[in-house]
Amino acid sequence: MKTKILSLSKNKDFKSILTGKKVSNKYLSIFFKKLSDKSIKKLNISFIVKKKIGNAVIRNKIKRRLKNIMNQITKISKVNFEYSYLIIVKQSIIGAEFIDIKNVLIKEYIKIK
Repeated sequence: MKTKILSLSKNKDFKSILTGKKVSNKYLSIFFKKLSDKSIKKLNISFIVKKKIGNAVIRNKIKRRLKNIMNQITKISKVNFEYSYLIIVKQSIIGAEFIDIKNVLIKEYIKIK
């Protein structure tokens, strides 16, 4: 079952999630919080890649990788859909392998459950 990934659009949602709980590792930081007006059937997630990390091509590649990983993780149901997520990428993700990032993300979402 493929779930729809929705990105956060309102500034108040971003500020609200930043006040929630946080999980970090060497590749990224995950902020998560329950938002009352969000649908439980859809995954509410946003990816933030700063301009310091690279040019637009590199930033978009990182976002595509993360979206692909999130689609794979939702298929094996490791994600709690009650939360809204905000993923902020760190500089060390540039040289990382796809499999390494995927394994780290799976471990982090197991912690969040």
